[in-house]
Amino acid sequence: MHPIAEFFFPAALSPIATFVLLLSSFIASALTAAVGLGGGIALIAVMANLMPPLALVPIHGLVQLGSNGGRAIVQRRYIDPAIALWFAGGAVLGAALGGMLAVNLPSTWLRLGIAFFVLWTVWGKVPKLDHARKQAMGIAGFIATGLSMFFGATGPIGGSVLSTLGLTRHQFVANQAITSLTMHVCKVAAFGFLGFAFGPWIGFTALMIFFGFLGTLAGTRLLGRMQEETFKKGFRIVMTLLALNLIWPVARSLVGF
Repeated sequence: MHPIAEFFFPAALSPIATFVLLLSSFIASALTAAVGLGGGIALIAVMANLMPPLALVPIHGLVQLGSNGGRAIVQRRYIDPAIALWFAGGAVLGAALGGMLAVNLPSTWLRLGIAFFVLWTVWGKVPKLDHARKQAMGIAGFIATGLSMFFGATGPIGGSVLSTLGLTRHQFVANQAITSLTMHVCKVAAFGFLGFAFGPWIGFTALMIFFGFLGTLAGTRLLGRMQEETFKKGFRIVMTLLALNLIWPVARSLVGF
């Protein structure tokens, strides 16, 4: 294979797998840009079936870093600096210390805990956090970033907290983008510190980020045409599916399927 082709298409992936992953990056970014979240978990589910296990979480983090960065740039006018800064403070601590929580708790209970927290936030009577948004986003940054070191996509945690702040759909999507960007920056930095070799995957990751940015542009156009009530319904549906996606493997193992 030509050196340029090897740079963009790693030998560890078949041509079909490469095509599916690039298409998935586009669709996942479009979904997140239109509804606010969901693309990260959808993408890692596809990647888990096609990529080497050891590369899965680090490369997913790098791709999401690029995807969320593009979305944050496109929708920067709606970003709340206070939300971004407080989440960043929690994210730095989460990358350094939050992993200890995941190590000390069984993964089954972690998955169920996140799932039921998301369901309660979406369907329960959740207190509004407008007057404590700084503290709430700091805690969300700590927990989401710490757990993302193990589960890869923990956007529903930050999204659940953001949904209680009384934001418009554009504000929600923009602030979800900047907080997710911060989380993935911390995660990628941590994996680099731990010695993961990103070099062989840089070209392919750049392609996935490019396709993801095209998806962001497409999803942003859809968001601009969407009614507020339609957005809220879409958000609830996506959040519920994400929670059920966390519960299903646990339930399947308990009943022996």
